[in-house]
Amino acid sequence: MGKTSLIFVGIIACLVSIASATPGIATFYTSYVPSACFGNKPQGNMIAAAGDALWNNGAVCGKMFTVTCTGPRNPVPHPCTGKSVTVKIVDHCPGCPSTIDLSREAFATIANPVAGIINIDYKQYE
Repeated sequence: MGKTSLIFVGIIACLVSIASATPGIATFYTSYVPSACFGNKPQGNMIAAAGDALWNNGAVCGKMFTVTCTGPRNPVPHPCTGKSVTVKIVDHCPGCPSTIDLSREAFATIANPVAGIINIDYKQYE
């Protein structure tokens, strides 16, 4: 396979990966235990709580998601850092305005915490 073919295959793979992401909304929280999935066992700081749309009666507990900020949802301009973060779902956020409620540390990796709420793309990590 030539160099051009390999580059083409790489580009297609990236496009398919991006195309399979789902749009959503992210917020953040700061109290990590107890959690609906793991009780009083800490799971680190790169964690998240699933909003009602993802929760599925707890089926999402322990699943890993890659989350990327795509833009603001309020007047804070340019909140995104350009990075993605992979988080583990450890809790439920019933009635949250967001799809994924990130830990403050995870949120700060992808966006300025001053924004408080952002648009995201997310994808379950394989």
